[in-house]
Amino acid sequence: MARCYGEKCPYGPNLRNIAGQRNNSPIWVPIGPLTWLANNQFQVIHSQQTKSRAAERSDTMADKPHLLLVTQFHPETVGKLDLLYQTHHLWRQSSAGKQALIRELEGKCRVAATASWHREDIIYQLNSLEFIACFGVGVELIDFSQTRSLGIRVSNTPEVLNDSVADIALALILATLRNTINADKFVRSQEWTQHQFKFGHDLAGKTLGIIGLGRIGEAIVHRALAFKMQIAYHNRSPKNLPYTYYTTATELATNSDVLLCLLPGGEETSNAIGAEVFENLGPTGIFINVGRGSSVDEEALVTALEAGLIAGAGLDVYAHEPAVPEALLSMEQVVLFPHIGTSTVETRCEMGNLLIRNLQAFFDNKALISEVNL
Repeated sequence: MARCYGEKCPYGPNLRNIAGQRNNSPIWVPIGPLTWLANNQFQVIHSQQTKSRAAERSDTMADKPHLLLVTQFHPETVGKLDLLYQTHHLWRQSSAGKQALIRELEGKCRVAATASWHREDIIYQLNSLEFIACFGVGVELIDFSQTRSLGIRVSNTPEVLNDSVADIALALILATLRNTINADKFVRSQEWTQHQFKFGHDLAGKTLGIIGLGRIGEAIVHRALAFKMQIAYHNRSPKNLPYTYYTTATELATNSDVLLCLLPGGEETSNAIGAEVFENLGPTGIFINVGRGSSVDEEALVTALEAGLIAGAGLDVYAHEPAVPEALLSMEQVVLFPHIGTSTVETRCEMGNLLIRNLQAFFDNKALISEVNL
């Protein structure tokens, strides 16, 4: 006799007992020679089917292109990549393991995917590497001297993040001018029962000066105009836009109430915003940075804030993330965000989709969707 538990019967659905199913009680059913034979035949067939499916999966995986995942980034995107390609996770390896993996992939792997905030020079030792797909818009950590000499193509994920970064820029402007972060603390600490919260400042009528007016800048302008702000900007050269253009960042600072930095990272922009700019922004001016932290001389910024040379600052990026200058942490006139410009569910998903579209275009020998040409 064999014990049977209805749906969970180890001998298959044909040995279920209706009465036993109805009250979920275990019942006993006879096992004769024919039943034993049928059961064993079922197990053999099931085993053969399992092996067949495993072989099919192995064959299917062997047909997929190899992809070197350099660092960990958006988990949902990494999960999709694991399904689409034969992925090799470099970040999980020790130093010796990374070297071994590069040797193993030589001649087999043509593509690497990485994140804009991570640098891993060992990938350039992979002689078969032809393409680096970057998750993020900034590419300053890609060694373009190497990519040019080795003929490696590079893509990033622009455009899809414009709105989320623009939202954060406006959030910082509102938080600094209207002092909203401290207003929240004021209520929570019950100071409101003792005295009046200090006044902030209107956005309407203020001049927003933008250093580096590109596509993200235009998304910010669209939002700022809704708040009735005036727009001015500084670029390498003027654009065909109905806003006031200044030839230098210093001149722009002199004529701005809020100075917003959107400069990319890299050697060319390192510490581009320094003491002279802050002095010209003046004691009522607000500085906002949603570009790259390396473009700002942080010591000069701290000095300007401590001396009252500018009124405040709103920062989403820093020179040595996640480290933040200690002096900034205690300043009530400074709003600090942990680099969340693109940190929304929707935007990160779209960034991942664009990265995958670039990979698919490469493997299909089509034009890349967002190739970086430097």
